[in-house]
Amino acid sequence: MAIATFAAGCFWGVQARFSQLTAVSTSQVGYIGGQLPHPSYEQVCQGNTGHAEAITLSFDST
Repeated sequence: MAIATFAAGCFWGVQARFSQLTAVSTSQVGYIGGQLPHPSYEQVCQGNTGHAEAITLSFDST
């Protein structure tokens, strides 16, 4: 199993795309970077926290 994290815009859309791939076994969305330890979705969307929406995937790399 391999793990990769992507910050590619709105994580819900990115998660929907990656979930269609048979090699992807799990995905988890959240925020990376930024100044706040536990930002809310609203805070991140306002663009003032320095965070990016991200998705971490577990997948079969073979």
